Amino acid sequence: MKLLVASNNAKKLAELERILAAHDVTGVELVPLRSVAAYDEPVEDGRTFADNALIKARAGARETGLVTVADDSGLAVEELNGMPGVLSARWSGAHGDDAANNALLLGQMGDVPAERRAAAFVSVCALVTPDGQEFVSEGRWEGRLLREESGANGFGYDPLFVPAEEDAAGTGRSSAELSPQEKDALSHRGKALTGLVGTIAELSANKG
Repeated sequence: MKLLVASNNAKKLAELERILAAHDVTGVELVPLRSVAAYDEPVEDGRTFADNALIKARAGARETGLVTVADDSGLAVEELNGMPGVLSARWSGAHGDDAANNALLLGQMGDVPAERRAAAFVSVCALVTPDGQEFVSEGRWEGRLLREESGANGFGYDPLFVPAEEDAAGTGRSSAELSPQEKDALSHRGKALTGLVGTIAELSANKG
């Protein structure tokens, strides 16, 4: 079964590849967005992560005729009433400018004490079939914000985020200091994608 990953982020496709392999799911060919005929990407104007994930997955399935998976994810900072939230990728104004987004968030949180720096990564993954079936899975990853970036792995706000698991272990590593396998096992997107593995396996088996 061909499965369109409706994202231009190669790391997201690689993450899903690793998760499917870890669950021994075979017969699924992941198709990156760049490999299909170009179509107008939909406006992500939803108010929630689920809204935006479904907008992207529906568009992919409609435009390509392929089963499509899409995610919307971001950072929810308790001190900022859950923001940046769905605006995470464009918090500084320009979409996808990680350096500017991180710098703005650090500035906004500059005077916030350690006990009020709780945050969580949230991901919602949506899978939509060409015949209109829709499946949604959510994952959360609790942690806290650093005062400066640490680590070179990952992307987005990873260098600013220390997972609760790392604090509990006494290591204090940011998510940008974890290996891809460690991150898959803990992360919000890993949890959300894992929640769709059974559905993907079933759809693939039915097409086989």
